[in-house]
Amino acid sequence: MSMWLDAFVPAFGLIALGMVLRRRMLRDDAVWAGMERLIFHLLMPALLVSSIASVDLHSLPLGGMAASIWITLLLGTALSLLLARLMGQTHPAATSVMQGGIRFNNLVAFAVTGGVLGAPGVALGGVTTGLIVPCVQLLLTVVFAMGGGRGWPRPTSVLRQVARNPLIQGCLIGFAFSLMGGLPPGLGPLLRALGGASVALGLLAVGAALTPGAMRDRPLLQNLVAAQKLLLMPLLTLCLARLLGLDALPAAVAVLFMAMPTATTGYVIARAMGGDAPLIAAMTTGQHVLAVLSLPFWVWLLLP
Repeated sequence: MSMWLDAFVPAFGLIALGMVLRRRMLRDDAVWAGMERLIFHLLMPALLVSSIASVDLHSLPLGGMAASIWITLLLGTALSLLLARLMGQTHPAATSVMQGGIRFNNLVAFAVTGGVLGAPGVALGGVTTGLIVPCVQLLLTVVFAMGGGRGWPRPTSVLRQVARNPLIQGCLIGFAFSLMGGLPPGLGPLLRALGGASVALGLLAVGAALTPGAMRDRPLLQNLVAAQKLLLMPLLTLCLARLLGLDALPAAVAVLFMAMPTATTGYVIARAMGGDAPLIAAMTTGQHVLAVLSLPFWVWLLLP
């Protein structure tokens, strides 16, 4: 019981505290916007660099992890777009359905995985993020660019947008340091300190971004997307991981990361790229509420 409390009370407690702070103490949107920029551009990349750099990549089943994650993301993308079409949604709404169906909240993922699996889980979480983020970013960029009948985007434009993502840059730097034998003295503790701050501040920002009132928007569609994201996506990952013979730890980390609710930055992306921002805001809030029930189930299923 204590392990469960240590894993979930800090994560969801910080999210709840963020909701309270946003409504009672720190009501200025500029405060949270600045915090989100700090997390996205500095703190989260520092966490990725420090966690990935500490892993011996040669000893990891990267091929099996990549295959289980990427196949699941491709299937999830196809299912999201099909669901949006069957529900009669416009292309902007379809992009938000896709975000809700395949993106993940890496801050909650690191908090829960670290609480359940400790330092090895955090280290593998960095590698898992390095496999998920570029694939998701590539898929989203392509689908957003196809709106309005514009057809397939230019490959150079897609690659440019993917390469500019700070999380992808952090993953690449982490992989490079890992191949060189790890971080040099002094830099490792600095990046770990910055990375640790990203989890606490990030979860507060997650709570501040949630909008309970938005959950009334298209509830059937929201619930179907939530079922895909919180149940079907991790189930597909688990089946593929076992089919490919992954060991218990990398399989558990891959499944837990894929079981996370969608990222809270989806609202900002939808506004910037022409998606349905109110819909992704509603799905983000609903999935974080439902994840209080779904994540303990996956932890119970995966751990001995």
